[in-house]
Amino acid sequence: MRRNKRERQALLTETIKENPFVTDEELADKFSVSVQTIRLDRLELSIPELRERIKNVAERTFEDEVRSLPIDEVIGEIIDMDLDQSAISILDIKKEHVFKRNQIARGHHLFAQANSLAVAVINDELALTAKANIRFTRSVKVSERVVAKAKVLNIDEETGRTLVEVTSYVNSEIVFKGDFEMYRSHA
Repeated sequence: MRRNKRERQALLTETIKENPFVTDEELADKFSVSVQTIRLDRLELSIPELRERIKNVAERTFEDEVRSLPIDEVIGEIIDMDLDQSAISILDIKKEHVFKRNQIARGHHLFAQANSLAVAVINDELALTAKANIRFTRSVKVSERVVAKAKVLNIDEETGRTLVEVTSYVNSEIVFKGDFEMYRSHA
């Protein structure tokens, strides 16, 4: 059902308030308008683009929570965090992340996203990667969104080591899996 501009913009504002991670494409589908119309609506309403909204939510939500590194040093955008339990980040693969000749993401970007998430989930002032066992399961291409999910599997009080499993997905397909043994200053 097509709505007039005022109704659409009111619903757009409400939709983004409920889910700041909704894309312009999803909004265009929801309101049966073009992506350009959504972008113009956002501009008129002073609603930032998705990347900026994610960054704002992450900074507000996790700035005081993440202890092991500054939030702006995390590769990707943290969208969920439960210290010493789990965390989620997203990374949109852009031209600067890929090889020019085949548009495939360089592996160190996927590793950096996963490794920085493994550091960030540690509830300590100091968290360093002691060892990592990683597997790339498929290539990631430009314009794909990588969702990394970290899960703390074990905290060893005696050794000061924490085992963190990170699995990265594009849509629901696993593209990277890593087990990170993290050193922390206080277990």
